[in-house]
Amino acid sequence: MRQQQKHLRTDMAVTALQRSVRSKARLVLAIFLLLATAGRVASAQFSGPALGIDTEVNPPITITTDRAILFPGHRDVFLGNGDILTVHLYGTTDYSPTVRINLDGMVQLPLIGNVSLEGLTLRQAQDLIAERLQNAGMYRDPQVTIQVMESPNQIATVVGEVHGIVPILGEKRLYDVLVAAGAGGGGPTTTTIITGGGGLPPSASHVITIHRYGLAQPIVIDLGTDPVKSELANIPIFARDTIVVPRVGVVYMLGAFKTQGAIPLQQNSPLTLMKVTALSGGQLFPGKPDDLRIIRTTGLTRQVVRVDLKKVINGQAPDPVLQAEDIVFLPTSPWKAAISSGGITTLLGIVSVLILAVQQ
Repeated sequence: MRQQQKHLRTDMAVTALQRSVRSKARLVLAIFLLLATAGRVASAQFSGPALGIDTEVNPPITITTDRAILFPGHRDVFLGNGDILTVHLYGTTDYSPTVRINLDGMVQLPLIGNVSLEGLTLRQAQDLIAERLQNAGMYRDPQVTIQVMESPNQIATVVGEVHGIVPILGEKRLYDVLVAAGAGGGGPTTTTIITGGGGLPPSASHVITIHRYGLAQPIVIDLGTDPVKSELANIPIFARDTIVVPRVGVVYMLGAFKTQGAIPLQQNSPLTLMKVTALSGGQLFPGKPDDLRIIRTTGLTRQVVRVDLKKVINGQAPDPVLQAEDIVFLPTSPWKAAISSGGITTLLGIVSVLILAVQQ
């Protein structure tokens, strides 16, 4: 009897253990499937087509110089969804409705019904409402004025290395908007923008693009590096402008340099070969300075320029000015690499072999 009870308890323990193992296996399988599914979702969400070899590098940029575009005399406010307006009629206090532009761009006004105001300027909206009132036979030659009480559209958007949303109340200039979007500090001055204090960070390019509502082509501005001359780039900014501040270009150091990697271009002075060599810590012993190569891609064309770094350092050859996306490659000499890896022992061995060869 006791033996049977012992076997029964053993069987029950084995059964419970098997159930526990199956439960844990199902749990592990469920977690694995969940992680695998989540991984596929994340991969699908964040993956995208990479830039192909047919993508242009350093496309040509045309700086906008037309003063009529840069400094327009007056620009009406464009109405948009969500604007709250009060319509006034000159000479009477009986007609002064306050309405909001709906998502369909329409407002409903007394006496004339629905009127589409989306995308119109204040002057165009005033003329349209006056025309509708006159056509309805309500007023003769009505004088309509519109007051914008509240608007979510009177803003400028800054994206890129500097980003933010800046309200446009009254007249705003480019430097005012950049400083406001760049977390403030330092005041809206030209020197602040150029040096990056409270305005542009060191990683930001000084060539920026402004997409303006109503213009077919974007405005391209070069802030420059001279505070006196760059004051000409401090153009007016209007509501609905989108200011794109791109990242500054880089030069890639590859090969027998102490530090390899990307070096940002400098905004205040040209970046030359000697400068990037110094910034990368200089060349290593195994390098071949007389066979340095600058690989440059312009548009879809790639060219390789060979430069003697020794002559450049000694002033016997001009110091090349580098461009964005240039690759500076310093090859390695095999015998120098062997000496460098073997140390003084290898060097003494090579010297001994040479001495023996001369003696024989």
